[in-house]
Amino acid sequence: MEKVRKQFPILRQYIYANTPVLGPLYDDLLDWRQEHDLDFIMKASGMRDTTLQIISECRTAVGTYFGCKGENIALVNNFSTGMNMLLGALDPNQKVLLLEEDYPSVVWPFETRGFPISYVEIDEHLEDNIRIAVQKGDVDILALSIVQWQNGIKIDLDFLKELKKAHPNLLILADGTQFCGTTSFDFESSGIDVLGTSAYKWLLSGYGSGFMLFKDNVKERCQLHTMGFNAANGDPQKKDSVRFARRFEPGHLACLNFGSLKFSLYFMDKVGKDVIDTQNRKLSLKAKKEFTELGILQEAVVKRKEHSTIFNIKGDDQLFQYLTDSDVICAQRGEGIRLGFHFYNTEKEIDAIVEMLKKRP
Repeated sequence: MEKVRKQFPILRQYIYANTPVLGPLYDDLLDWRQEHDLDFIMKASGMRDTTLQIISECRTAVGTYFGCKGENIALVNNFSTGMNMLLGALDPNQKVLLLEEDYPSVVWPFETRGFPISYVEIDEHLEDNIRIAVQKGDVDILALSIVQWQNGIKIDLDFLKELKKAHPNLLILADGTQFCGTTSFDFESSGIDVLGTSAYKWLLSGYGSGFMLFKDNVKERCQLHTMGFNAANGDPQKKDSVRFARRFEPGHLACLNFGSLKFSLYFMDKVGKDVIDTQNRKLSLKAKKEFTELGILQEAVVKRKEHSTIFNIKGDDQLFQYLTDSDVICAQRGEGIRLGFHFYNTEKEIDAIVEMLKKRP
C-alpha cells in the first residue's frame, strides 16, 4: 500500500481526510491527462475517433467494475444532472419516500417538481423506518443515498434487496456518490433499480464525469424526452432507434473527463477491489472504535452494526482550525467536523488524529 500512497502527492504533506469532498488526483492519472491534452493540441479534430473510442471504453469499464450491462449505462457529467433528467421522465403523481436530511440533490429535485413526498428519519433504525413506511402501501418510489454525506451512515444493501423482493413494484433510486469506489459492488444482483454517481470523490476521477446504471424494468416507468445528435452517435438514420440510456447523453461528452474515469477504474482494479474493500473496512472499524471511546460520535452511528469510512465528530470552529493547522484536511458539516478515509489512508493516520483530539486546546 505504501507504493500506492506514493502516487498521491498530497499525502506527503497532509493527512487527507477529505475524500467526501474531493478525491485527490494522482501521478499516473496526471501523466495520462497531460498526454491526452498534448494529443489534442497536435491533432485537433483528428482526435475525434480517439475520443469516441475512449468514451466507449469508459462505458465498458464502468459496466465491468460495477456489474451492469453496457446498454443500461448512461455517462453523465454528474449525479445531479442525471437525477433531474430521470425525474423529468417519471409520473409526478407517484408517491415518494425520502430520508430526512439526505443529500440535497436527492431531495430537492422531487420537492421542486411537486411529487407527493413522505420522509423517514436517519437513525440507528433506518432500515426499520423505511420498511414500516413502505409496508403502509403508499410508496411508489424510494430514493436515498447509499452513504449519507453528513455522518456516513450506510444503508444495508441486503435490506434493499429484501425490500425489492417483497415489493417488486417499488422503484428504488440510489445515489452512490459517497459509496462507489469504496467497496466491491454488483449492480445487477442488487435491489437497486437506478444507481447514479458522480466520480470526483471515491472514484478519484476529477470533476465532470459520472454515470447512471439502470435495470431493464426502469424504461417501462419512464417517458424520457431528452434527445440530441450525440445520443444517435451523430447518425440521422438512428434518431428513432436510440436506446433508453443513451437519451441521457444528448450532447458531446468530455473525453478528458471520461478518459480519467476509465483510467481510475483501471487503476483501482489494479490495486484490487478486494484490497480496497479490506483496507476500508479496517479504517472504518478503527475510526469507529477510537472515536466512540472519545465520545465524539452521534449515538445513531455508534449503535449501528456497520458503518462507512465517513465520520462526523463533535467539534466547533476552534477544533476545525486546530485540525487544519495540524495538517489534517477535513470539512465542517452540520454541527460537527467530517472526516473521510479511503484506501490510501492508514490506521497510523487515524491514531495521529486521535492523539490530536486528546491534546486539543
